[in-house]
Amino acid sequence: MELDAFLLACLQAQYGSEDMERILQGYACQRRSSLRVNCLKTNMQQIQSLLSEAGITTEKVSWYDDAVTFPQEEEGRLREMSLYKEGMIYLQNLSSMLPPLALQPHPAENILDMAAAPGGKTTMIAMLTENKAMITACEPNAGRAEKLRYNLMRQGASRVTVMQCDARKLDDLFKFDRILLDAPCSGSGTVNAGFRGRFNENNLKKTTSLQEALLRKAISMLSSKHEMVYSTCSILREENEAILEPFIRRGIIEVIPPELNTGDIPKLPTAIKDTLCVCPDERYEGFFMARLRKK
Repeated sequence: MELDAFLLACLQAQYGSEDMERILQGYACQRRSSLRVNCLKTNMQQIQSLLSEAGITTEKVSWYDDAVTFPQEEEGRLREMSLYKEGMIYLQNLSSMLPPLALQPHPAENILDMAAAPGGKTTMIAMLTENKAMITACEPNAGRAEKLRYNLMRQGASRVTVMQCDARKLDDLFKFDRILLDAPCSGSGTVNAGFRGRFNENNLKKTTSLQEALLRKAISMLSSKHEMVYSTCSILREENEAILEPFIRRGIIEVIPPELNTGDIPKLPTAIKDTLCVCPDERYEGFFMARLRKK
């Protein structure tokens, strides 16, 4: 598998040989598919029964009872089943299920998802709050916003307001109890045989500038002493710890433990305590996550 030279150089500069080998192995493997049960419509027992009847074998996830993995080659057949078409499940990589869980959303809270499309994390927040939180979901692209609305409808997420806008342009008068910022990124954690990405210094600078602006905006709209989650599907420090560090140094935010059972999740070293960087492997996409509290 031939990888982009700029990405390789970035990884080599950041990681030692052992971690680099783990990353390359993760890029090269065929990743298992995964799903989570939509508890607004059904439960794991019913889904397991339907999957068993269809002959689809699954594996449990230690840190989340409502998620399973299954062979990637079964995904096409699963998409034709009524449980998928009726929104009883959501196909989602395990890594991207981590931020909504770390956010710990509660009913009656006012919650912002700053980069919501296609809706996996938004619908998960709605499910975790039993459709009792007020959720605002931002997406500037018209096509992606429409896909977001469709997924919200199919999943039965009924208390979500979609704003077709760049979250950086939201009025600072908005205040939220919790914010999820799953920031646009290089996708360096998602590289595999089907996606290699395009990496260069100019694109990385544009991406990190956007991430910094989104985080600054999120902090301005987050109520004092309240929490947010910053995440990316990147394993590059420039898009992760380096974005957080200036705000931490200035005493604006602090990192707090995610309070998740991450024992068997493959991890990469991070420069900030209590942040999580997931190493890509046969079950996980590479991913970074930090749970933050505004001071």
